[in-house]
Amino acid sequence: MSTSKRYGTLFPTAVVGSMPRPEFVRQIVLDGGTGDEAADEQRLDSAVSYAASLQAASGLDVITDGEWRRASYVGVIAQLAHGFELGTSDDGRPWTVIVDKVAPKHPGTVAAEVRALKAASDRQVKVCLPAPALLGERMWEADRSATAYPTRREFIEAVTPILRQEAQLCVEAGAHVVQVDDPHLCLLVDAEVRQKYEGVNAEAAGGADGEAQLSVEMDNEVLAGVGDGAIRAVHLCRRAGARVRGDSAHAGGYDPIISALNQLKTDHLTLEFTSPGAGDVSVLQQLREDIEIGLGCVSVHPGQVDDPDTIVDRVEQAMTAIDKERIVLNPDCGFAPGSAAKVDLDEVYTKLCNEVAAARILRERHG
Repeated sequence: MSTSKRYGTLFPTAVVGSMPRPEFVRQIVLDGGTGDEAADEQRLDSAVSYAASLQAASGLDVITDGEWRRASYVGVIAQLAHGFELGTSDDGRPWTVIVDKVAPKHPGTVAAEVRALKAASDRQVKVCLPAPALLGERMWEADRSATAYPTRREFIEAVTPILRQEAQLCVEAGAHVVQVDDPHLCLLVDAEVRQKYEGVNAEAAGGADGEAQLSVEMDNEVLAGVGDGAIRAVHLCRRAGARVRGDSAHAGGYDPIISALNQLKTDHLTLEFTSPGAGDVSVLQQLREDIEIGLGCVSVHPGQVDDPDTIVDRVEQAMTAIDKERIVLNPDCGFAPGSAAKVDLDEVYTKLCNEVAAARILRERHG
């Protein structure tokens, strides 16, 4: 289906997921708030309304709540399910480890985010869920998790039904797009990461391709909860946010995982292309023609503000590889690179305005 039919416009604009949080929101979510739970919840409702208004004011077609209610975008799983131990690292980032059997805790936590956002805006709404394999990579530790789940795969398979149910609840809450965030799959474009899975890990006997297959199978299980009720989306990145924090960067074109991507039962793939080492957009020709592309054409790096013409050039380059009706404009990644990172919200607003201005130029030129 073309983007014109799905979104009501050519070259629709969106964000990937996260938005930078004001300090008062960070204090409520990360530091325990004021102690008045009802007042804090009311302030969060107002904050999300502001996040929605900011995105709407920029002109975006598809918005999120910025993931402002979450301690971390992956850590939300500990709100959905029992079995996790939580803590805080030295740099202030929360960490979550699986230490007991997974069991439902508060189903509908993420769906509640959808309802609150829809109450605050008439824009189309996207909601994001962490990929099962990503949770396995981040939250399974051999010395602390093996009693509950002897292998990482067993944990991944156990947590997948929780996420599938939440995806279904998000659709019922009115989400227009349900997105699975799977940067773990995208790291397999990196030659050094791929080598990690070759011949040394019995759990990944199929090597890097076997690891990619595991990610795809579990993502498809989660997306099955979406059914035909909303747009099924998968977000892939090389952790642009990690680069902002100074962590390791990962590079490589998408060719090594193209076969895996074509097995995803998704309507939409969000791919980054502004980052160094992301590869050439010609690789898009290898993807199934029924998949629309959330084209990473806006940098999320602080201090780097792409003007509308630069964004237009990136989109027109992608149009040499795929039809314009398959393109959605969005940033490379989320704008909040980890719960502890601080990014200027006004700068992000300027980036979004430029993204929307670029879409306007593209519609006038190619509509």
